[in-house]
Amino acid sequence: RLRLHDGKLIKDRRYHLRTYPNCFVAKELTDWLIDHKEAPDRETGIRLMQKLMDHYIIHHVCDEHSDYKDAKLLYRFRKDDGTFPLSKDVKVFMRGQSLYEKLVSVEESILKVREENSVKYQRTFLGCEMIDWLVQEGEAENRKEAVELGRALLEHGIIQHVSNRHHFFDSDILYQFWINFRRRRRLTELLNENSSRALSESPDSPFCLRKLNPDPGNTSFLSVQTNKEIKIVSAVRRSSITSLAGNSNPYFSTTPMLVFPPVAECNPKSVLKRPVTNEELLSPGAPYVKKTLTIVGDAVGWGFVVRGGRPCHIQAVDPGGPAAAAGMKVCQFVFSVNGMYVLHLDYQTISSLIVTGPRTLVMEVMEAIE
Repeated sequence: RLRLHDGKLIKDRRYHLRTYPNCFVAKELTDWLIDHKEAPDRETGIRLMQKLMDHYIIHHVCDEHSDYKDAKLLYRFRKDDGTFPLSKDVKVFMRGQSLYEKLVSVEESILKVREENSVKYQRTFLGCEMIDWLVQEGEAENRKEAVELGRALLEHGIIQHVSNRHHFFDSDILYQFWINFRRRRRLTELLNENSSRALSESPDSPFCLRKLNPDPGNTSFLSVQTNKEIKIVSAVRRSSITSLAGNSNPYFSTTPMLVFPPVAECNPKSVLKRPVTNEELLSPGAPYVKKTLTIVGDAVGWGFVVRGGRPCHIQAVDPGGPAAAAGMKVCQFVFSVNGMYVLHLDYQTISSLIVTGPRTLVMEVMEAIE
């Protein structure tokens, strides 16, 4: 998605006197897949994009087509219009990715190559070291919450004990990131997801995300970082996974497909309790305070949704994303984007400014004084 934005294949397009923001032409995208060697031929390219449609990653801009047609039709990534279904499993995955990026970007990272029983393991850390780091960096309020987060990451196959013998504990047991988020992945891996052989050849791919025999009632990701303000706009869950045949280990299971059931209507009502005008925001003595947020986008974006217009407001914030880490909250109003005053703009224009701008986003927001 980010490569398509960089290549200007995703942009605002006008059709029948209506402007559709952040969309692409199916036929152009199929050409792009072949030109960039993401697909060997048009048939494969069509199958790949259909896979993304089946997983609720892209959709027709008017939802008039349930399949991907290699034609001059407009489609859009759900991440670009706020309709991407954020199930609990997806949130865990995105939180794991955010933590991994943060860990590998620091000089003295706790992630190191370590040896145990004469075997070297990549991207390893001690459980107690991870707990220390999570609390120190504000990723968890206390050690108990950090352990819950570590257990959620392990149960979803993002981290693991190096020899698959232990769950996650606050101790000197050695763990590693099972997924290498920075490994270059090819879309064609999606077409092989039913093949255990293909998956075993690339076990650290995010396409291999799987839920590992959860302990009911103990693995809710929202219990790790609750935020009552955040309203998820859909209610989809992944199918449960059976244990790996012949494996007596209680924590590990096979790698499933990324399967979503039919998604509900994803056009949420405004989170604002009442409409607010620019005049009200800017009037002397108004009960609003301005804040400056610096948000460094990760591999999947910035982690928030803008809605409304004149002024626009923050409709949703991914609790594990960069925006939440920077202090963004729902119901804040967008005052400026990268130094540009935007109170008079609609959300489509602001979204376009953000997507086409730099990875490091500087936003001024106004929020009500409690």
